[in-house]
Amino acid sequence: MSHIGTFLIWSTLMGSTFSADTGSHPPHQVGHGQSEGDRMVVSDFHVFVRDSLQHIDLMKKDHPGLPVFLLGHSMGGAISILTAFERPNDFSGMVLISPLVVASPDVATPIKVFAAKILNLVLPNLSLGSIDPNVISRNKKEVDSYTTDPLIYHGGMKVSFVIQLLNAIAKIERALPKLTLPLLVLHGSPDKLCDIKGSYLLMDTAPSQDKTLKVYDEAYHALHKELPEVTASVLKEIQSWISQKLSAAEEARHS
Repeated sequence: MSHIGTFLIWSTLMGSTFSADTGSHPPHQVGHGQSEGDRMVVSDFHVFVRDSLQHIDLMKKDHPGLPVFLLGHSMGGAISILTAFERPNDFSGMVLISPLVVASPDVATPIKVFAAKILNLVLPNLSLGSIDPNVISRNKKEVDSYTTDPLIYHGGMKVSFVIQLLNAIAKIERALPKLTLPLLVLHGSPDKLCDIKGSYLLMDTAPSQDKTLKVYDEAYHALHKELPEVTASVLKEIQSWISQKLSAAEEARHS
């Protein structure tokens, strides 16, 4: 990617990989993958941010001096935003793929939110509707891989977890006006899992002087696991964007 190297934190729910000169994949998030404990249960959304920061600190010790970029997809995008908000000076940039920034208007109606808060008091582990795998990607091979992956939780989202997501979204709303680091956001316009309105809101609200939004008109939620031409474009965009940031930093360092 660049002769000066890069350290990349990849935060996601989809278990994807991204290659870089120096890549880092944090341990599976609490309640997901091979982590211990019940699936889709977390005491506080900030646990994800805490774990990301702990992992970043460990990797920075192993790779001192390398620029650090955050890369998050879906809920990982929410985690990345809150991580950058907590440590605004630690990162050279942030890449977000279909990030969770706002709640879906179909899910977060006032009545449904009120009902979720009541249910959380009496039935916090009640499972709500599960994700339709067909809205994740137009690539049938990737959809089949998703549905058969034993590390992916295929049950319904639990009420307590929905409450934590809503809390995180409220924190993101307060964090957006503080984001000044370089931003690259990629989103499919028909995304049914994370509303693209969130990415537009991020672009309008974040005061960063270096921010780019690339919209894929027909692509679904998992752009990095979409039809081959979309996935290739997404990875090329990310690689080119990070390389550009590294080259600019190198030039500034020698000027």
